[in-house]
Amino acid sequence: MKHLHSHSIWAVSVLSLLPLLRAETAAPAPAQTDKPNLVLCMTDDQGWGDVSYNGLKKIQTPNLDAMAAAGLRFDRFYSAHPSCSPTRASVMTGRHPYRMDCLWPGMPLRKGEITIAQAVKTAGYRSGHFGKWHLNGVAGPGKVIANTDPFSPLNVGFDESFSVSNYFETDWTFGHNGVPEKASGDGSDVIVDRALKFIETNVKQHQPFLAVVWFGSPHVPHQPLPEDLKAAGGSAYYGEIVGVDRSMGTLRSGLRKLGIAENTLLMFCSDNGSWLDENAPEAHGSNGVLRGKKGELWEGGIRVPGIIEWPARIKQPAVTSVPAVTSDIYPTIVDLLNLEVPKQVKPLDGISLVPLLDGRMKARPTPIGFWHAGETGPEDGPAAWNDNRYKLHQRPGDKGDKDDKYELYDMTTDPSEKTDVAAAHPEIVKRMQAELESWLASVRKSRRGDDYPAKPVL
Repeated sequence: MKHLHSHSIWAVSVLSLLPLLRAETAAPAPAQTDKPNLVLCMTDDQGWGDVSYNGLKKIQTPNLDAMAAAGLRFDRFYSAHPSCSPTRASVMTGRHPYRMDCLWPGMPLRKGEITIAQAVKTAGYRSGHFGKWHLNGVAGPGKVIANTDPFSPLNVGFDESFSVSNYFETDWTFGHNGVPEKASGDGSDVIVDRALKFIETNVKQHQPFLAVVWFGSPHVPHQPLPEDLKAAGGSAYYGEIVGVDRSMGTLRSGLRKLGIAENTLLMFCSDNGSWLDENAPEAHGSNGVLRGKKGELWEGGIRVPGIIEWPARIKQPAVTSVPAVTSDIYPTIVDLLNLEVPKQVKPLDGISLVPLLDGRMKARPTPIGFWHAGETGPEDGPAAWNDNRYKLHQRPGDKGDKDDKYELYDMTTDPSEKTDVAAAHPEIVKRMQAELESWLASVRKSRRGDDYPAKPVL
């Protein structure tokens, strides 16, 4: 498909900071396989504006800033959906969550799907999940996930789990491979500590690994440590981000101390934008200049912080405006490891970002599709089609009006989505509308179960 416009930025920045960022003495590299280690981190409800490198002033996020300055920083990184369970499903499978009927928070995967943990196992990787899971169909505060649960991390490919079903706070009870274990302290610190123990064990065994670290912060009810609350000037929301940033610093330092930071792909993102509250502007974070919030397909609901740090592959710090999405994580890892995944469920919605990591991708080759269920299901909800330059919104018509409404925004000049330019570009609207409708039809087929060999919907 030929795009009318391409927009891609590879801007090398903050090179002068590298000596400081790598000043800590690393341990000698262990005699390990040349396969890269994989660490995937995701926060819960952290907005695009909730990092100081994107303009946050309430607090500073020095460890995330250092990670962004040392690696590849995405200025247009997206969650596949404006809420948590669906976005997590996209990370696990590389597919839009509606293909597996994961429509809302608390809805599970389907058993017919192939997860990233199952995929890397074909290359001899061990995998562990730490923190929030939210893919086993359980709502409410995080609970221990029984080993008998068919959708527990252990039953969809992971070798180790220190997890709960949903969000968690301080002094929480986690499930270590299904066994309840009370942990003291900030939840972010706890799961990073457990992830590093898992990582150290694998390093000693010369074993490549995948560690998925999914934070419970800064999701409500916002219960940071007292010292973090003080550091955030009394903001419980930002107190939790203080804890997240500290734990990311612990993780980065831990990788260096183990001598594996050089060949470890470390990724950080959020699962959706922040939940804004007009009556309490600082209570639930910031999406910066972006319009909208969690639960919406405006940029504020789906554009989130995104960083990849991998010194062995990303040798110069860079900033990119090429759009990327959580669905890209799975196919990127499959490509990096040159995996042949048995019985791979298709189609994938994500693309490999390997060319982007290597500086060879100047524009996204295929647009990103978004779909958000309305009150009665997907068919009465909005959709969007996000290209390199333009973003098309399909919005349901008003009551009594069966026709959908279409709005077009130029993301290169109008990231706040203030000016609808559909009337000025009818040919672009027509092309993007046809592409979006074709994608929606494909997702509907997947929801019916047509992607699985025996077509069961489990």
